[in-house]
Amino acid sequence: MCEELAKHYHAILEGLGEDPQREGLLDTPMRAAKAMQYLCNGYEKNLDEVVNNALFESSSEEMVIVRDIELYSLCEHHLLPFIGKAHVAYIPTGKVIGLSKVARIVDMYARRLQIQENLTRQIADAVMSVTQASGVGVVIEAKHMCMMMRGVEKQNSVMTSSAMLGSFRSSVNTRQEFLQLIRGH
Repeated sequence: MCEELAKHYHAILEGLGEDPQREGLLDTPMRAAKAMQYLCNGYEKNLDEVVNNALFESSSEEMVIVRDIELYSLCEHHLLPFIGKAHVAYIPTGKVIGLSKVARIVDMYARRLQIQENLTRQIADAVMSVTQASGVGVVIEAKHMCMMMRGVEKQNSVMTSSAMLGSFRSSVNTRQEFLQLIRGH
């Protein structure tokens, strides 16, 4: 697959008026193909593999938050990066998920061609599905290169999206506690 992608990058370079045989570009098609495969490796993963049975019995019924999870994704409209952080919270009902698995869930979905709104919901749905929590909240804050490097060229804009499931949707107090805890840092 990498060789096929490299052929396309070679054609893109030619389409831009570049000489793919120029010294600095000789290996660029293959490097770009490998980079794109890495940036989109979320397609090669599934939720069961990512979580890998890392669920543990717990009597805790208090909110668990993993804050400031870096994320790197590609806008499906322009194939340009968006970069930011995710804040993920859930309220356990007998089981907690391994801490690193929350970040791995974020990465699995972020490493696909995306729009931020869908990414936010996919993470929330996945955490809810795995943990069977009474509620899940996800907030993502990201800068989009498609808005910074082209088009309106707004350098300081940040998009914030949220998905609130279960008690995070039905209880104003739960939602407020989550939002205060992620903003209070």
